[in-house]
Amino acid sequence: MLILVLVLLLALILGGAGFAIHILWWIALAVLVIWVLGFVFTAGSGGSRGRWYRW
Repeated sequence: MLILVLVLLLALILGGAGFAIHILWWIALAVLVIWVLGFVFTAGSGGSRGRWYRW
């Protein structure tokens, strides 16, 4: 019985981690799109002073 509970707990943890990692991939993709759009729109505004970030 204890082994069954441990296996179910492990499946629950791995399933939850998989869902969280999937959500993090979508968030990372959204941030990348925003960064690329910001880079494209500020490229024509006149050099390095027009950047909206400081990296």
